[in-house]
Amino acid sequence: MTESSRAQSRTEGVLIADHQVANQATLRAIPTQYIDAARRTFHVAYMHTSHGTHVTCGVYGLPGFQPGDESLFGVTANATTPTPDRLDFNDYPWTYTPSDLSQADADWDAWLTTVRSYLDDPAHARINVMMWSWCNIGGHDVDAYLRSMATVIGEYGPGGARIGTGAGKTRVTPVTFVFMTGHANRGANVGPGCPRDQAQAIVAYCVAHGYPCLDYYGIDTHAMDGTYYEDAGDNGDSEVYRAAIGCTAVHREPGTGADGPVIACSYYQHWQDEHVLGTDWYQDRSAPGGEAVFGAHTYQYVTANRKAYAFWYLLARLAGWR
Repeated sequence: MTESSRAQSRTEGVLIADHQVANQATLRAIPTQYIDAARRTFHVAYMHTSHGTHVTCGVYGLPGFQPGDESLFGVTANATTPTPDRLDFNDYPWTYTPSDLSQADADWDAWLTTVRSYLDDPAHARINVMMWSWCNIGGHDVDAYLRSMATVIGEYGPGGARIGTGAGKTRVTPVTFVFMTGHANRGANVGPGCPRDQAQAIVAYCVAHGYPCLDYYGIDTHAMDGTYYEDAGDNGDSEVYRAAIGCTAVHREPGTGADGPVIACSYYQHWQDEHVLGTDWYQDRSAPGGEAVFGAHTYQYVTANRKAYAFWYLLARLAGWR
């Protein structure tokens, strides 16, 4: 990515973590003081189902990437008491329903109740960043999502109606809500209600209002060189890419075994194969210091690496990096 495009992504008031910033070069360009501030200041609650593990597995693996990263990107998972100088990351932190935004679309009032119940609980008074991911955004009501997010921001964001002390106030600490687009669906991204159009609507809304957004769709559909593959899935698998490079390798749907359906060649797998573990990419983890795993529905580490880079980019921006 060029410096000009990197600067464009850092435009004042625009907080979109997309493919342009989801790379190690951008991560390493963030002044350490902002990573330190984010790690020490933020207390994150993140609700998701399987596709949401692209963030968590990447975040848990990053501390083991390069010398110094254990301290710089130190993280705890679901700690009862935060550990000093580590990011307080509360991963799937409750048993309420719905579990993710795709399920929330069946009843946004129930989602609002869940958010309020969690944030009004004194046990969660320290939470100051909240994220929800989509399972599959295809066919869901993004307008209702945006309205619902506007409601909780109006209640719990800085200056929100429920923030403060006295009558009608339920917590003191305001919350920053991070928007998310949905993962790409291989061969089914384009058209009304499909991931591309849904992502465009969410990103446009966030740009207009200055809200932070982690752009799953943008990351999934752009190879590491920035090439856009509109037919790609979240594994970086694309028939257009297969044809362009003359790929003849056979990969099968993750978790389906030798008889599972054949899927297209992955630009992320090929990039990983051509680059160096521990220098260019790292193994994602199931927990801080846990076993090496892929983010769900992928068979390479790069997808989750990139979403961890995007996550820390947003935290640094929220901590004041301009």
